[in-house]
Amino acid sequence: MFSTSPERRATRRSLSFAPSSFSIFYRSNSSSIMSGKQEQDNEDSLTRGLSRKYCKCGSLKWWTSSFSYPAVDFHLRKGECPSLLDLCIQKINEDIDKYNTLSMLPRDISQLIFNNLVYSRRLTSTSLEAFRDCALQDLYLGEYDGVNDAWMDVISSQGSSLLSVDLSGSDVTDFGLTYLKDCESLISLNLNYCDQISDHGLECITGLSNLTSLSFRRNDSISAQGMSAFSGLVNLVKLDLERCPGIHGGLVHLQGLTKLESLNIKWCNCITDSDMKPLSELASLKSLEISSSKVTDFGISFLKGLRKLVLLNLEGCLVTAACLDSLAELPALSNLNLNRCNLSNSGCEKFSRLENLKVLNLGFNVITDTCLVHLKGLTKLESLNLDSCKIGDEGLVNLAGLKQLICLELSDTEVGSNGLRHLSGFLRKLCGLSSLKSLNLDAYQITDAGLENLTSLTGLTDLDLFGAQISDFGTNYLKKFKNLRSLEICGGGLTDAGVKNIKELSSLVCLNLSQNSNLTDKTLELISGTLADLCFLRDMWSHFACFVFHLIKLKTAAGKYTNEIVRLGL
Repeated sequence: MFSTSPERRATRRSLSFAPSSFSIFYRSNSSSIMSGKQEQDNEDSLTRGLSRKYCKCGSLKWWTSSFSYPAVDFHLRKGECPSLLDLCIQKINEDIDKYNTLSMLPRDISQLIFNNLVYSRRLTSTSLEAFRDCALQDLYLGEYDGVNDAWMDVISSQGSSLLSVDLSGSDVTDFGLTYLKDCESLISLNLNYCDQISDHGLECITGLSNLTSLSFRRNDSISAQGMSAFSGLVNLVKLDLERCPGIHGGLVHLQGLTKLESLNIKWCNCITDSDMKPLSELASLKSLEISSSKVTDFGISFLKGLRKLVLLNLEGCLVTAACLDSLAELPALSNLNLNRCNLSNSGCEKFSRLENLKVLNLGFNVITDTCLVHLKGLTKLESLNLDSCKIGDEGLVNLAGLKQLICLELSDTEVGSNGLRHLSGFLRKLCGLSSLKSLNLDAYQITDAGLENLTSLTGLTDLDLFGAQISDFGTNYLKKFKNLRSLEICGGGLTDAGVKNIKELSSLVCLNLSQNSNLTDKTLELISGTLADLCFLRDMWSHFACFVFHLIKLKTAAGKYTNEIVRLGL
């Protein structure tokens, strides 16, 4: 009955989208569930020409949240009258090509009109001219089609009023950046994926001393020499240089940025131990991401003086457990990512010194139950990721004292249904008030019996059983989880009969039942009348017309999210 072979579970990462597979995505304020299985370049793998509002994939944990443009919501309840302001903005947007200038309007009105033109994708280089000298404060044009140097004259005409500009994914060049020289009040500038900007362009932002946030993700042209332009940005708090392969040796220009709190140099595989030494001067640094670099234990030793450092991402670095001696010198460290570092049990006793950790990611390492013994004293842990580690049933005994644990990732481990008794028993000691909110058990060893052992975890809001062998009978236990907002059961063992139990989970916002080939249109009929708040549904049916017929019966889809269905051409 079940078809969750390793080969089949691999489709979680690379599902094809033939006519038999449907993905419906709605824009929602709900947060997504991220897994250690996520490909490291997930964010960048999205097609550059598509809006990041939608990401097609086989698992909810890769449902990418979007950047939401500020907009007026014209969706009204039945009988509700729109405000005069809403009507005016809507009318101006419809007739925008009739106006030569909007500069006589109050700035906040012009800003709302601009935001809604961007949101509705109706802003053009021609209509942009109407916003010249409107003293706009925020221009969010990230990944907006057609943005290039020709737009920069109007953008710069906002002058000292301009505070925030997002030009990510645009065709703006070094020449276009020269227009920003007079926007001295600018505090946030996003130039991610602007591959026509080089060191020469950086010279144009040298004088923007009020900048607090600057982002240049995925730029192959920025060099260590060009980074000298950053030395004058003395108010910079956040700097993002992710996937910039030419910046080795350039971090020395950051030494004087005493207010810098966040530095992202993930996926800069040019970064080595010598680049860590200049960072030792950044006493205000709270977040440092250097994953997938060439930094080793020696490089980490330079970070010992960063007493305010809260988050450190070392995923995929060439470090060993020896670096934990240096990390123990960081009193504020609470979030540590050591995924994919090829760690073994050797030296794992050093984890016991990291008593302030709240988030620990150890996924995709070769650690075993022996390592978990040394995590028993980390009683402040709220999130623990053991994805794809060689953790078995006996190892879970060591987690019983982690009473503040909220999120536990055990997918593709060797934990079976027996091991879950330790976890469930520990939570029963809390008088039924479980602290655990998110649990990932994407493993084929998990069966109905394992799900039964979890029924005391009534506080769960997110449950991932993607590859588990759950049958219709097992779904009876799901009725205990009244607070579930996200659920994945994709092991192939469900029929319409099992969905009858799922429909009682009235708080569900995200549901993934893909790869259950025995489901029919009856399932959609069952959930359409009860799961009123469902914003995200993934399934695999071949009867498209009937699929949509039942889908639009969902109250949420019929109201606020109807426009998103139209966007997808449904």
